[in-house]
Amino acid sequence: MAWSAAQYVKFEDERTRPARDLLAQVSDVPGGALYDLGCGPGNSTALINDRFADRLTIGIDSDEDMLAAARKRLPQLTFEKGDLAEWQPPAPAALFYANAVFQWLPNHLDSLERLMGSLVSGGTLAVQMPDNLSEPSHVAMREVAALAPFAAHFAKNPRDRTALPVPAVYIDRLSPHSTRVDVWHTIYYHRLADAEAIVEWVKGTGLRPYLDALPEELRADYLAAYLERIRAAYPPLADGRVLLRFPRLFIVAVKA
Repeated sequence: MAWSAAQYVKFEDERTRPARDLLAQVSDVPGGALYDLGCGPGNSTALINDRFADRLTIGIDSDEDMLAAARKRLPQLTFEKGDLAEWQPPAPAALFYANAVFQWLPNHLDSLERLMGSLVSGGTLAVQMPDNLSEPSHVAMREVAALAPFAAHFAKNPRDRTALPVPAVYIDRLSPHSTRVDVWHTIYYHRLADAEAIVEWVKGTGLRPYLDALPEELRADYLAAYLERIRAAYPPLADGRVLLRFPRLFIVAVKA
């Protein structure tokens, strides 16, 4: 799946807010490297570096375009390519920070449990994941994908992530490795310019697998049908803007 750093940062302020909220719940960490997993264009890495300016901070991502943008933004830091389904640090770490990445891994619980084993005692695993598959923005993606002539192109292409487990599952899996596990949901309400802005937002994330699965000549038709549903699902506010409801799941676990 291809990613676009330029598309992603169109809504950088809104996307960075949950990253700030996650980092605010991380206490001081012991000695060791700090990793921004799924660092993207480096917006979350910059937050970590600002908070822990004297510490070794390393960004990990699987996408070359995102890594190039991160290196340009923060040339003083190290950014490395890695597949989080199997990535391991070279030595036990003090912090694994992951903003909006593990939702893309179907077996991410296994990855999170494995990473807990690669923390130093007192180290922190901090994770935020969108939990919005039942929101109209994502329901509409699936509805349009089921229409002709699009459906045939999705028959053998995985196009959407799987639903997140309930909070109790994360607590049960991580508690045996932790002195503390906190899990919570936050719902953000983003006021955007119009329905077209919602489409631009999801083109940088959730809509990418759908567009990548289609041939170039069908993408504009898919987007037009999707926009029609978004306009119906997100009516304008009194000021003409629209309100994008965005639930997110947060996890902070401290290694025993």
